[in-house]
Amino acid sequence: MRTTFEVLARTPNEAAAELLLPALDSSYAAINEGALRAIFDRRNAAGQREVLHRLHQVSEPWKAILDQARGRMSLALRDAIMDHDTQLCTNACQALVAFKEYDLMPALVSVLEDETHPHVKLAAKTLLELAELVYGELAAPRDFRNRRDPQVVRRNLTATLELSVARYAKHQRKEVIEAFLLLAHKDNETLKRLLTDPHHAGYLAIVDVLSHSHRGGILRLLLSYLDNAHAPSVCLHIIAHRTDLKFVQYLLARIGSDPSETVLANLRRIDSITWAKAGRSLDELDGTVQAVAVRTILASNMKRLEAFSAIERLSKQGKDEGRRAAVAALAEFSGAEANAAVLGALDDPDPEVQAAAIRQLRQRGIPGALASLIDKLDSPQAIVRQAARDSLSEFTIQRLIAAYDTLDDDVRHSTGEVVKKVDPNTIPYLADEFASRSRSRKLRALDAAIMLELAPQMEANFINLLRNDRDHVVRIEAVRGLQQCTSAAAIEALRAARYDHSPLVEEAVQQSLAQIGKRGVSGDTTAVHAQGAADA
Repeated sequence: MRTTFEVLARTPNEAAAELLLPALDSSYAAINEGALRAIFDRRNAAGQREVLHRLHQVSEPWKAILDQARGRMSLALRDAIMDHDTQLCTNACQALVAFKEYDLMPALVSVLEDETHPHVKLAAKTLLELAELVYGELAAPRDFRNRRDPQVVRRNLTATLELSVARYAKHQRKEVIEAFLLLAHKDNETLKRLLTDPHHAGYLAIVDVLSHSHRGGILRLLLSYLDNAHAPSVCLHIIAHRTDLKFVQYLLARIGSDPSETVLANLRRIDSITWAKAGRSLDELDGTVQAVAVRTILASNMKRLEAFSAIERLSKQGKDEGRRAAVAALAEFSGAEANAAVLGALDDPDPEVQAAAIRQLRQRGIPGALASLIDKLDSPQAIVRQAARDSLSEFTIQRLIAAYDTLDDDVRHSTGEVVKKVDPNTIPYLADEFASRSRSRKLRALDAAIMLELAPQMEANFINLLRNDRDHVVRIEAVRGLQQCTSAAAIEALRAARYDHSPLVEEAVQQSLAQIGKRGVSGDTTAVHAQGAADA
């Protein structure tokens, strides 16, 4: 049987083709598969036409044979898609897509431009499917096992589609426009002319496709104009007014966190962003994309009220990254509503959002802002505490000491409590002042440290002054400070100072030890403290 089919495939006698056709319908797989191979080996058009008639019923073995025969059916496929027979044309169009017969796209264009052809819609649909396949090959890494260069295919097909676009007024097939936009570069001359000529028959169709198509290639083409210093106004208008989620995600991914100067310049040409006003579009974005949305809104030329409305919404309802960016962006807006949004963010569950709000309180002049900042100094979140400290940076130990003598006790204490939480240099600065040769500076620093109850952290400095300073007034202040301490070292230093040559120092020591004894302590130093109090 195999030899028979080989003979039928090679013989120049055309009668062999007629013998092979009935064999296609044989109930024996070996016969109909052998006939199928022989028909393709003979490159017989009539035989291939019969194969196409049966394409919707083929078995898996037939599919494998047909796949091997791709490229040898071009003439039959061309005739079939031109044919008015519904099943034949349908099967041929399916074969075009399955075999990626890009060379036959001009034939499809001819069909869809023929008003008398009954399968115009099918041809248009197939044309668009093939254009998508070409785009997929262009977007993917080049497969060099395929000798067909997709860039060459693109150039050839773009030229064919350009001609059909020029005849749009005749055929009115939007699929041609869509296929053209899938394959054309943004600098394609035909495309550039169309986008700047509202009177062209295809202008409205191109605008409609760019405004509504969800095909990735068309979205990327539209967004590529963001990087064009001379982007057509209509493209920027479409970019600003599309609200579908897929497009908004593509747009914000294209803009990114660090847009180029060209992108920023084009954003400044946009004076209204519809998706920014459509809350649902913003709500469905993930947090990092919402953050880019905030920067995009700020970079645009939107009306301030519209921009504020979108950013305020994100500051309340956005995801974590979105709320962080939105609250930070509120710094660009003033007024009661912006102030209220910032105050509301102080209670946000995300500490970074709180920190972004805290950094704006002082500059806004909001009543009670200082009290709120001081309250945030005790936040359990480090980033919140740091933001509050940054906002209260004028509360330094240097400024407190400089004004110390002019302040009453209550102001010294309240200010000092803030300084202690805000200024990390408080203890080092006071330690330096302890070592000053100036008696007044030393006493002022001692009083401040005692007032701020810093003696436990500066215990070694107090002990050093008690043991070594020649000024009995300084030693008395050191004793007063050590009264705040509970360590064995502090108690031992006080006990040793009972024999100070100054009676005033001795008296101060006895009072301090007595106070320590009254307080009582726990832990290993209890016995020492009790003994010190008894001795006093």
